Amino acid sequence: MRFNLLLIIITFVSFGAIAQSNPKESEEYKLNKAVYLQAKKYNDIGVAKNALYKLIVLDPNDASLLDSLVLMYFDYNQHAPSLLVSMDILKRDPGNLVALEISATSYENLQLYDKALTAYESLYLRNNNLYTMYKISFLQFNLKRYSESKTSADIILKNEKAEEFKIVFNPDRNTSEEVTMKAAVLNLKGLIAKQEGNKEEARKLFTEAVADGNPFTFAQQNLASLDEN
Repeated sequence: MRFNLLLIIITFVSFGAIAQSNPKESEEYKLNKAVYLQAKKYNDIGVAKNALYKLIVLDPNDASLLDSLVLMYFDYNQHAPSLLVSMDILKRDPGNLVALEISATSYENLQLYDKALTAYESLYLRNNNLYTMYKISFLQFNLKRYSESKTSADIILKNEKAEEFKIVFNPDRNTSEEVTMKAAVLNLKGLIAKQEGNKEEARKLFTEAVADGNPFTFAQQNLASLDEN
């Protein structure tokens, strides 16, 4: 009888310990979660971020909290912290495509082009996405790796979806233009040809980039620039 009573006491204590070890059950966690949700509702990012950090400290094993934090930084163009958080996510989950894309974009915005290229190449191996390949080609161009950039561009042009896939350019802060991936790649190849000193090939490529009649300010400017020199 005494043994059974002892067993019951031990069982209750064990269940109590499990309940106590669940951070989501604590009053502090519930309070900070309520603050976080309310601040998000009112778009008070500073308060929301502070509450989210407290939740991460209280429950460091909840991967979704880091996901929320990296998206918050990324949405507000805070590239350095978004990069650092995405790196922590990738340590825990190397296959996290969102974190990998954010890390690549953050490296690019921080002008760390070598690292951005490596991140985009890793991303492409996982998502086989045309836009990712375009970023690879463009970064190779920025790094003056023109032969590699042309090879990447040709991979895109061989894909039949290049004429359907759209990409948005912003000629200025108040204007956006949507062009086909094919036009964007032809413009990029034109820039490569220009850098290599092949003016007539560049002219041909820029002309093809604007041949569909859609506004493409960058390609038009690049074409006009050939006659300025």
